Amino acid sequence: MAWVAVLSLILSLCSGSARAQLSSANYTFVVASGFLCDPGDSGSCPAVAKSANGDSYEISGAGTFDTESKSVKAAGTFHHKTPNGNMIETGVWTASELISFGSYGIAPNALRQKGPAYGSPRLGPKRMPTRASSMPTGGLAIFRILLMPVSGPTKTALLRVNCALGDVPSERSVQGIRLIFEKGGNEFSEEVGGHVLFLSRQLKVSPPAKAAQQEAPPGLAEPPQN
Repeated sequence: MAWVAVLSLILSLCSGSARAQLSSANYTFVVASGFLCDPGDSGSCPAVAKSANGDSYEISGAGTFDTESKSVKAAGTFHHKTPNGNMIETGVWTASELISFGSYGIAPNALRQKGPAYGSPRLGPKRMPTRASSMPTGGLAIFRILLMPVSGPTKTALLRVNCALGDVPSERSVQGIRLIFEKGGNEFSEEVGGHVLFLSRQLKVSPPAKAAQQEAPPGLAEPPQN
């Protein structure tokens, strides 16, 4: 029953964008799944991080998070492989905490400019889940996640997701993911491939009787370096 619940959550997060827009979360994020996947581009999905010895983790998923409360609701799948491509383990992951998020700013025309790099704007289940109130946004997010393999013990790790849109620092120009395990310190710090994207929820402002106080843009604090 637990596995069914996790898989249902994954499907809900990947396809239920309307629900995410109505939630209290102010960001939606997609990691190498759904509309980001282009059948003609083998490097678009999944997102891959590689360690110094050549092992790799392939990760896909989606979710929402709030920069003020540090809450996050996200899930996905992972595959751990040897340098020659043999499968070591496979399973699902869920996010338990937003450690930090630093925004590079919105990029309103990013999806049109990138074209196939962010999937075709086709009809059907992979259609871009954006509304007029959402904007493609670049940034660096760090999540604490729980990896649950089909067999074997669960593990906790820090998942670093970097979307190179907006005003991107030169040292973060490579888009993708990194994975750092908290027990043992194993690091998968080479971004091999995979498209990722943040969508910031732009709240609509009604003509007020009184001037509303403008809030500072979320995620301006610098995330910790890993």
